[in-house]
Amino acid sequence: MGRLAAAYGQAVTAHRQARDRLERARLALGAPPAAVTGAAEVVARLARLGGRLAAPTPGATPLTEAPAGVRVGEANTLDGGFPVLVPLGGGCHLTIDADARDPRVGELLRALVLRLLATAPAGTVRVAGIDTVAFGATFLPLRPLLDAGVLAPPATTAAEVAALLDEAERHARAAQHAAPAARELLVLVAAAAPSPPDLARLAALTHAGPSAAVCVLLAGHPPAGAAQPPPLGEATALRLMQRYAHVGDPPGYPFSGDGSGLAAPVVLDGDLPPATVAALAGHLGPAVRRDAPPTFADLLPARRWAGSSAAGLSTVVGRAGRQPVTVAFDDATPHWLVAGRTGAGKTVFLLDVLYGLAARYSPAQLQLWLLDFKEGVSFTEFVPTERDPSWLPHARAVGIESDREYGLAVLRELRRELNRRAGVLKRHGVTKLADLPGDAAVPRIVAVIDEFQVLLAGTDAVAREAVDLLEELARKGRSYGVHLVLASQATTGIESLYGRAEAIFGQFPLRVALPGGAGALDPLNGAANALPIGAAVLNTAAGAAGADTVVRFPDAYAARADLARLRHELWRDRPAGDSPPAVFRGYEPARLEDDPTFAGLRPGVGSPVVLVGRTVDVAGSTASFTLDATPGRHLAVVGTATAGADVLRAAALSLARQHTPGEARFLLAPLVAAAGPAADDTAAALAAAGHPVERLDQAALRDRLATLAATPPATASPAATARAVGSAVGRTYLVLFGADAASATLAGTDPVTFRSGHDDLRVLLREGPARGVHLLGWWRGLRRLADDLGGSHHRDDAACLVALNVPGAELGLHLGEHDLAHTPRADRALLVDRHDQRTRLIVPFAWAGHERGEES
Repeated sequence: MGRLAAAYGQAVTAHRQARDRLERARLALGAPPAAVTGAAEVVARLARLGGRLAAPTPGATPLTEAPAGVRVGEANTLDGGFPVLVPLGGGCHLTIDADARDPRVGELLRALVLRLLATAPAGTVRVAGIDTVAFGATFLPLRPLLDAGVLAPPATTAAEVAALLDEAERHARAAQHAAPAARELLVLVAAAAPSPPDLARLAALTHAGPSAAVCVLLAGHPPAGAAQPPPLGEATALRLMQRYAHVGDPPGYPFSGDGSGLAAPVVLDGDLPPATVAALAGHLGPAVRRDAPPTFADLLPARRWAGSSAAGLSTVVGRAGRQPVTVAFDDATPHWLVAGRTGAGKTVFLLDVLYGLAARYSPAQLQLWLLDFKEGVSFTEFVPTERDPSWLPHARAVGIESDREYGLAVLRELRRELNRRAGVLKRHGVTKLADLPGDAAVPRIVAVIDEFQVLLAGTDAVAREAVDLLEELARKGRSYGVHLVLASQATTGIESLYGRAEAIFGQFPLRVALPGGAGALDPLNGAANALPIGAAVLNTAAGAAGADTVVRFPDAYAARADLARLRHELWRDRPAGDSPPAVFRGYEPARLEDDPTFAGLRPGVGSPVVLVGRTVDVAGSTASFTLDATPGRHLAVVGTATAGADVLRAAALSLARQHTPGEARFLLAPLVAAAGPAADDTAAALAAAGHPVERLDQAALRDRLATLAATPPATASPAATARAVGSAVGRTYLVLFGADAASATLAGTDPVTFRSGHDDLRVLLREGPARGVHLLGWWRGLRRLADDLGGSHHRDDAACLVALNVPGAELGLHLGEHDLAHTPRADRALLVDRHDQRTRLIVPFAWAGHERGEES
């Protein structure tokens, strides 16, 4: 009897306390309405059923900081009973010993969810469910909340549970580093205890404290048959009996003095009416939509080009919870490393950053150098196209499907700019860009290299030099306003970085890890595991754990109209005289007719130059040779690709533009069928330009070589010399389409003079330039060229070489360069000038009559 009396006394005391609290609420709020007619009344009534007894106000303490008393049911006492409240939120949790297969459990969990949502300000509570026993049916009555975006779809499989716990752990880490006002309460509702490993993770969340902003409602705990379930943190234990429930002592708010919990039995609350659920969803839906992932417009400043880059650059990239997230290029985070698998949103994230910067800073404050090494169109919209002539005025160099050699050229140019800026600072006696006088100020440079691992692939000369340049730029760029963004699917396993990765990546304190990009972070940092698309981890401590912010960023592709509108707006306001960026389109063939150097050629301006393609460099300069009187100034094109005929066509037409009609004569020898169309087109174009054209077959070529090789007497007049070479004009160009096809004919000797055609050819190569005679020939094999020249000792007799699909080892052997690194590929050639000792990668001029990569 004594124990019963004590229990009854505790119940009466609790009843009186609850009655007093409700009476104070009644006096403060007046009598509750007789019926609920709107969403505001729903929130007010649900809140009155909670411990705050009033609709939430903007100044109320958030649930992430302090718990709220939330009703679970009615205590059954002799004088009528009283509501039973337990603390939830603010580091307090709840467990139920049965799972949702007992209908009472599902009803209580749903009621608690509704009351927590109504107790907090709209948009500050997010709910995620786990239901592995009823496959989501536990949450079906809350469907209006799911449709409104307030409740996430419940996890019902082991994989979904693991992913949800990954997200919850990231949420907890981010919340612990966020300002209290920015924290959002995550309510994890488990309709049954998950597997032991996942249960241990849930238990760990209950020990994380209020700053983790997580509240766990766990049914089915302790699990049946579990020998030693993991201990939970600050949780109220609720135990079901046949008709009633027993409520244990809440943490910090005990019902009893001996730990036995509330003595009175409790009748648990059931489901709230469907109309109440719908009204609450209607009330919270707009706030959730405001808390949805940001749009592209959210990233832009109110005023364009109002920022100063003297101390650094910054832009908004998205939101963490409800707070905008700003990232910077400054002394603290001078360079960024971005990683994410294909489809993770890496390009979208980069576009968000670049457009955000371009909207904040004028071209006088910011320059963009952009490289893309994959088969995509990441940066195409920043450059003028046939459909859209606008460009982003900040862009100075843009590589689309870039070659590694082009990337290397960009890095060289950035190093030159680095050295130039060092000189500017030294001349003005300052050490920082911010201290330069206004008339000497320079813009900051942001260089983005997407899929940078392609540039560093292998251990060849290109990779080695690129690594050296990247290390120098990363080390010095901070001081001179040159900032790097390296983006890739993976940042490990790059062979050329072995032993150098830390020296380079150690200069990149800002790491951005998208889904699949955990390699950008420390191996012990799992913050990027199981990230959803549209989210990224920003880490400002070189990837170390504890400095992570999970940010949601907008889909720039979904805002194409906004991007185009902004680009046109910035282009319209570009500085006077602003020129388009230098653009390298790796997929695009080079056309002679589109070349500005070709368009500017005029007769009588210095020694003739032969144009063969576009150099793979930042400026996209024209690749050319000068045909002066020096021995060996001839052009040899080598390779099986019919592009060899295209190069000869371009060379001949470019020479024709530098002579007045009739001043030069062209001897064309189409010796292989594959070159016929290009030779025919060349002959027609030369004739239309007013130049004499003679077509030669193999026999005529043999005779013409003998005439051209004949050496006139030293005392001969210019007219006699001209007659000796068979021309009354200033220069003669012998153009051989498939020169190797005539090798057998040229090998034969004259029965009278005992001279072969090869003898005459070699005399012409040595002595022709001094007499105004130059050979332009295409050989389909390097060995055939060497044989016609007379061996490797005579390779300088054709000093101008364009190598098409010739293996690098074979070419290096011919040139006597054993470390030549060259991988032949379609629409690329190696240009070698033996006299200038220069070797450059070029895009050879292609004729529209030939398809790309066509073989002879």
